[in-house]
Amino acid sequence: MQLFSQLKTLLARWWSDFTLQTRLMAGATLLVSLIMSGLTFWAVNTIQQDAQLNDTRFGRDLGLLLAANVAPLVETNDRSELARFSYQFYENTSNVRYMLYADQDGEIFFGIPYSEPSVQNSLTLRRRMKLPANYTSSADAPMVRQHFTPAGIVTDVFVPLVIEGNYKGMLAMGINPSPTVVASSHLTRDVTIAVFVSIWVMVILGAVINALTITQPIKELLLGVKNIATGNFKQRIDLPLGGELGELIYSFNDMAERLERYEEQNIEELTAEKAKLESLVSTIADGAILLDAETNLVLANIAARRILGWDVALPLGGSILDKLQPEVRSQLAPPLVQAVSGKDHEGSEFRMSLMDGNRTIRVLLNTVLDQSRENVKGMAITLQDITREVALNEAKSNFISNVSHELRTPLFNIKSFIETLHEYGEDLSEQERKEFLATANNETDRLTRLVNDVLDLSRLESSRRYEFSAVELHEPIDQVLRTYQLNAKDKQITLEKEIDPQLPAGLGNYDLLLQVLGNLMGNALKFTPAGGKVVIRAYRAPSLNPQLIQNVRIEIDDTGLGIDEEDQSAIFDRFFRVENRVHTLEGTGLGLSIVKNIMDKHNSRVNLVSKVGVGTTFWFDLPLYDLSEYDLPDHDSSAHGLSGHEDPAEAQAEDKIKHKAKK
Repeated sequence: MQLFSQLKTLLARWWSDFTLQTRLMAGATLLVSLIMSGLTFWAVNTIQQDAQLNDTRFGRDLGLLLAANVAPLVETNDRSELARFSYQFYENTSNVRYMLYADQDGEIFFGIPYSEPSVQNSLTLRRRMKLPANYTSSADAPMVRQHFTPAGIVTDVFVPLVIEGNYKGMLAMGINPSPTVVASSHLTRDVTIAVFVSIWVMVILGAVINALTITQPIKELLLGVKNIATGNFKQRIDLPLGGELGELIYSFNDMAERLERYEEQNIEELTAEKAKLESLVSTIADGAILLDAETNLVLANIAARRILGWDVALPLGGSILDKLQPEVRSQLAPPLVQAVSGKDHEGSEFRMSLMDGNRTIRVLLNTVLDQSRENVKGMAITLQDITREVALNEAKSNFISNVSHELRTPLFNIKSFIETLHEYGEDLSEQERKEFLATANNETDRLTRLVNDVLDLSRLESSRRYEFSAVELHEPIDQVLRTYQLNAKDKQITLEKEIDPQLPAGLGNYDLLLQVLGNLMGNALKFTPAGGKVVIRAYRAPSLNPQLIQNVRIEIDDTGLGIDEEDQSAIFDRFFRVENRVHTLEGTGLGLSIVKNIMDKHNSRVNLVSKVGVGTTFWFDLPLYDLSEYDLPDHDSSAHGLSGHEDPAEAQAEDKIKHKAKK
């Protein structure tokens, strides 16, 4: 069984190697050979049937002729003359196989090629003729039948011996088939078998020749073409063939040789073009930097080196982050992380501030993808100095119109109450005059806060540059807590802090960070009812790519009123106030806008998670001041519980909001 299975597998593999054309040719050959064999055997069968019919007619006529001559001898019982005449007849007729004579009872009394005495002496048996079942002694016509013998078909003829209407016995004769017909039939059969075998021998020989002279060279050509397609132009085919196939192989080798020479010429041309391109890049005014997929420096022209303050002889290689100043690294690292992760295939454009000379640089970051447009092969960075452009755009701001609108309300209120006191002061009671003066005083304070906020916001949006240095974050946090401790105590709100004792220094401006914490803390206390709690946290933030960047994170978490989702998208806009909707508290509407601008100065972003009636959490990230403080893990970010593109701080803040909601 195993041998049959192996043979079947071998035949299936052998058949699969044939092309469709070869299979069709084999099928057509089989069909033609079967049709020809069928026609030949049909012709042989027809010839045999005609021969049998002729033998039947010949035997009947011969039997009638012999019976007419021997009937008188049987009647007179002249057996000697019967034997002589029968032997003479047997000797002169080559087709007669045997002759038997039987009496009325069916007992054989004479036969050729044996006689009754010889049979009786040798076998001591009496022979009887077994007539066919459908034979009757009264039949006048002879009966003919045929039977098969090893020597061929023998025709049996049974002729009744009737004399003057009396049945005297039976004559049985056997007639051999015609030798010519037998030889012709055998010859036809042998020729048919020979033709069938010859056709298949020719087919098999043709298949073998086809495999050796056509299929194998075609496979060699196919393999050579595949190698050429993969860039192996040294591929050659060496087969001793002539004719059209030989010309094809010669043409293939010539093509491969031409492609090899063309590739060598292209390499030389590409090398020359690369040199020209490097010369051109080095002369353009904008900075050009080329990085590989690992942020290693590949190319940097003179303009880029000048903008970043690098030495002209600075060697290439190594990560670009190791060659940048801390303030530049903190601004360039996040978009690089985004590009390396493959999330931003379309490229990005952002601005970067340089402290030396208070310059603003426009950075165009484009990823270089492979042919499948899926994997990042490198990054191209273009640096443009747009300091003057930024200054001109800021000078054209429409900030004054927004400020005028906000200043109108407190000025109108102050003027209204003062005019009332001036004109009707004597008619008012002492209590009413105090209320009017208190309102004017409050509006004046509001106006002062608004002007201060406007000045702060204007200063932040101007071209003024701030110095960034190492900030120990527990210092501004402690200062803010001391400032708002009494206010929180008056409102019966608990203030807490949770600071990582091993927290490294962040890169930022101390005064600006203090203003951010003050604004966020003031908002938290303003919108948190009595009995609530406000917590400030500071810890090292998890990173999607800790090999490139790590941050410290600051959170201000409260159990206040919360912010509706429809307000969260506009909460950082200028002059937007949630109290416009709930009518509970007043403010300038510039606090969070100032916070947003300060974070923009730090190349960071303020985030929030809030739920109405539960509380709000604001947080922002600051880069570490020194790379030496990085504690880079040896495993990926999945060990920190990160997955996909989820922000871990946002997930953590949402968990806290849900926890407070359950409480």
